[in-house]
Amino acid sequence: MSIHPWVTVEPPDSRGLRNISIGGKTVGSAWSFRELRKILDRLGYPEDMDMEDPASVHWRGGDSETWPDRPWRRRAIIALMVAGLLVSAVLHLLIGWPDVLGALTFAQRIVGALFILLGALQGVAAVAALDYWGRRQFSLSGSIILIGALIALATDSLLVFLWLQEKEYTHYLLAFVPLWFWSVWALYLIVREKPWNEIPHPSRFAAGAAAPALLTAVGLVYSTMYQPTSAPIHFALRAEFGEPQKDSGLPFVYIPLKLYAKNDGGIPVYIINDNYTVHGTTVKYSEKGDWLEQWKTDTEEAEVYAREDRKDVISSGHFYGPGSWLESGEEYSKETVVRLPKNSEYDSIDVELQFDFMRKDRGKIDTSKFAVPRRSWSKNEEGYYCPPEACGAYLVYSGRVRHNNNLVNVTRGRRYVTAFWAPDVAPTVFISSFDFKRKEEGERIDEAEMEREKVRYGHQLAFFKTEIPLAGLLSRSSGS
Repeated sequence: MSIHPWVTVEPPDSRGLRNISIGGKTVGSAWSFRELRKILDRLGYPEDMDMEDPASVHWRGGDSETWPDRPWRRRAIIALMVAGLLVSAVLHLLIGWPDVLGALTFAQRIVGALFILLGALQGVAAVAALDYWGRRQFSLSGSIILIGALIALATDSLLVFLWLQEKEYTHYLLAFVPLWFWSVWALYLIVREKPWNEIPHPSRFAAGAAAPALLTAVGLVYSTMYQPTSAPIHFALRAEFGEPQKDSGLPFVYIPLKLYAKNDGGIPVYIINDNYTVHGTTVKYSEKGDWLEQWKTDTEEAEVYAREDRKDVISSGHFYGPGSWLESGEEYSKETVVRLPKNSEYDSIDVELQFDFMRKDRGKIDTSKFAVPRRSWSKNEEGYYCPPEACGAYLVYSGRVRHNNNLVNVTRGRRYVTAFWAPDVAPTVFISSFDFKRKEEGERIDEAEMEREKVRYGHQLAFFKTEIPLAGLLSRSSGS
């Protein structure tokens, strides 16, 4: 019979795992007496070896009956740790990926990339959890789990804070609220183990672990606060009437009209609604000069010898069209014709050019749906129909809008941008949670919410107006 080296079974650690050494060299670890027998069998020890014989086995910190491991508890901790870290990793990827692909600014893309990086770190932490609550073959596994739990707690706390501002239901709520409680539990569990004691330079490791969180915070503040505020928005609008043309065959005069717009600002914009309207105005005169009091009913203009009598819409239409956009420095012009009777009684004509636009660094519009007009008077337009006698007639443009910072999207309900246009009324724009396709009976748009969302998504209005005397314009006309 061959002589085998002396077997030493060390005391159980905090998890119940006992190291096994032979001749002073560690050969494995066991959770139970059965695992110990398997290790010895693999090393060639006889199956009938007397485990209670001190000459063969030396038991430290307990005997052959001392196996405090509770496998169900250990496996439950592993399952909860791995599940929480993986779910948190997926949440980080869902937050970061849209910003990496679609964010307008470099800073927002960096923030998205950082969220993906943090998600990847949590994926590594999920693998480390298998080792740390297993046989602990890697000294850094506990510290990696600590980083993963800290990342989850920081991100989920931020999401809960943002959600509490408006308390709207979102499917992500079912993820980040339970994850917040999970992260508190996971952090308590791993801190109690003090994993930093197993690394040579814990202070350097802590500084390295804090760097991603600091970069994320700086990038988030820059992309959501400083950059959108610092980048200017300016529109240059012009409109001018050309030389009228007469047609001997028809009792009309044709007045060319040139419209022009340029995005002079530093940020691209979406055109939500636009409109040009040409008015013809007739005026009443008074030689006494006693009509200055009209300012009480007309706060825009007041004259001593003249008073506006009637103002008619002569021509109206879209200029560029809802759902289009202008990049920074891009310009667009349009030429059209205004037709008037030769014997027109208008004293003057004017043109008003209006642009409702939204900053592209604040949000993204689903233009494929928004740019398609719906007719409010058509019963075939599901959700958008309204009886003309009650609502009038409008073209309705509506579509989903998403914030360029995806943290806002995951903590808010859906938002929609809607524009109404008709040739005889001022164009209107709404940005709110109101969905025309799913509206309920009696549901109305929340005015306070609408104004708040307009500010959040960077809605602005550009307006230009010019007016000229019709007599002077017609005196320049050519043709017979």
